Amino acid sequence: MITLKTAEQAAKMRAAGHLLERVMEAVCSAALPGVTTGHLNKIADQMIRDAGAVPSSYGYKGFPASICTSVNSVVVHGIPGDEPVLEGSIIGLDCTISLDGWQADMARTVAVGRISKEAERLIAVAERCFFEALAQCRVGNRLGDIGHAVQACAESEGFSVVRALCGHGIGRAMHEDPEVSNVGEAGRGMRLRPGMTLAVEPMINMGGYEVTVNGWDVKTLDGSLSAHYENTVLITHGAPEVLTMKAVGA
Repeated sequence: MITLKTAEQAAKMRAAGHLLERVMEAVCSAALPGVTTGHLNKIADQMIRDAGAVPSSYGYKGFPASICTSVNSVVVHGIPGDEPVLEGSIIGLDCTISLDGWQADMARTVAVGRISKEAERLIAVAERCFFEALAQCRVGNRLGDIGHAVQACAESEGFSVVRALCGHGIGRAMHEDPEVSNVGEAGRGMRLRPGMTLAVEPMINMGGYEVTVNGWDVKTLDGSLSAHYENTVLITHGAPEVLTMKAVGA
């Protein structure tokens, strides 16, 4: 069931989103060579709880941490641990929080120290895929327009789009209807309506789009690097609002 948020409900999600943006800024800044993913998790967990919010992933289907830390070929759902992250790696950081009963979801992929030019390009294209999708998040457009925008952007750069995973609606629950695919045909699918809130999250691979699952880890089948970029988006009567970025649409 699709839930359309009132102005008051959207305001609560905006507050959650702006808190999550601050958390993610701190975690991304701490992603330096030699840091453990467990330490990054501790930073996020403390900031979230100190602000009176709840880390939504903690305990979700048994997930043992407050953020996902996905290194190099791990697409999503990496579990934080004690292994240091090496110089030259890339790391996807994905976090969902609940504040006053309303959710916000956000992901970034960052460089750990100096990385290759191609890895830099992968991260940049994943971000650009999101903004191409964002431009389609307008009343009257369709879900297929979002997926088509991501796919066209990534494939034009020689990268591939993960097809086994997708974005989603979000609100009181972390995952709500509808599914938001990162591939698709323009002009197809459900029409977008004011009050819809969507987690739009391109997952872009340097190699093929196929993935394999090992426990929580979703990894590229060919071992290539993967980048993830996500925000929570509110569909309005005008331009879309990115609830997890104060400077975009707010």
